[in-house]
Amino acid sequence: MSALANRRSVMSFYSDPVDPVGHCVRLCIAEKDINVEVYYVDPDNVPEDIIGLNPYNSVLTLVDRDLVLYEARIIMEYMDERFPHPPLMPVDPVSRATNRQLGFRIMKDLYGLIDDLENGKEAEKKNAQKIMRDHLTAIAPAFESFEFFMSDDFSLVDCSLAPILWRLESYGVSLPAQAKPLLKYAKKLFDREGFQASLSEAEREFSQS
Repeated sequence: MSALANRRSVMSFYSDPVDPVGHCVRLCIAEKDINVEVYYVDPDNVPEDIIGLNPYNSVLTLVDRDLVLYEARIIMEYMDERFPHPPLMPVDPVSRATNRQLGFRIMKDLYGLIDDLENGKEAEKKNAQKIMRDHLTAIAPAFESFEFFMSDDFSLVDCSLAPILWRLESYGVSLPAQAKPLLKYAKKLFDREGFQASLSEAEREFSQS
């Protein structure tokens, strides 16, 4: 990998090819059709030039000239504000706050289970599978009233939820019949041009039921 200094004229995003949090950002980039160079990085071999920019030594890093960001939601909101069309956040303050709160809950309630799903012992994995199934089943009825998650417009909340839904089978999470509205919503997300463009080659290998 060449030095980051040679790439400052082009916005660069560094992502683990299978990390769902990185996938959220890549989906935001693809939906907004932003000219960003996406580089896939092995999290076990983070290049020194990224380590020099990211104080947490994590892969997830956006470099835009002299600006360096390394938190997914901050990156996505920055993208949405810098490139306002199409908008992925509501305009009014109440709706924006609600959107942020929904995104926070997805990260806390669902992404908080990923470590146990991927690395936990059998009992921890089964417990995480049950909790994720219950959370997703509980929100499924909302998709009978809205095109997207609590909205008729695609937003950053959908960017956050889509990578989880794409990985359900690989996580061993099976949804019950009452989650049918959520599964219909998931298929609609997966069929979007932006979603397909956001996938790494490794993510394309996740099988879908």
